[in-house]
Amino acid sequence: MTETMKPKPAKAAATVIPMFEMPKFDIPSFDMPKMEVPAAFRQFAEKGVAQSKETYEKFKSVAEDNTAMLETVYTTASKGATDYGLKVIEIARANSDAMFDFAEALFAVKSPSELIELSTKHAREQFETLSGQSKELAGLAQKVATDTAEPIKSSVSKAMKKVA
Repeated sequence: MTETMKPKPAKAAATVIPMFEMPKFDIPSFDMPKMEVPAAFRQFAEKGVAQSKETYEKFKSVAEDNTAMLETVYTTASKGATDYGLKVIEIARANSDAMFDFAEALFAVKSPSELIELSTKHAREQFETLSGQSKELAGLAQKVATDTAEPIKSSVSKAMKKVA
């Protein structure tokens, strides 16, 4: 056999000699004395568990009611915001159309007095239109706020009745 094929001799296992050896002993077992739980204590504990369950059920019911209320509020607010946004777009479109109509009418003006008359008429109409649009938007915003607050209001009054 060649040198590379010879098996290597096994190393001797290193033995560790501990400096301190822990003494070996058994942990004594102590028998716990049998104690009877007093009936009053048992009743107190059972009453506490029953009250805890009842309180948990009340909290769970309130949490479920609040979740339903928040879903309603979110749905109402979302629909209201969408309606409001659509109304703003409608108003912007109407105002843009009015402005283009005014610009088109300006090209047909033949005298300065006609220009002043047309400008005055347009300004008056736009002021009235904008006033009406502002009232409409304010009414819509108030409706959205009222509709959104209604589920909260009814939920709070229902919760107060439960507590009382």
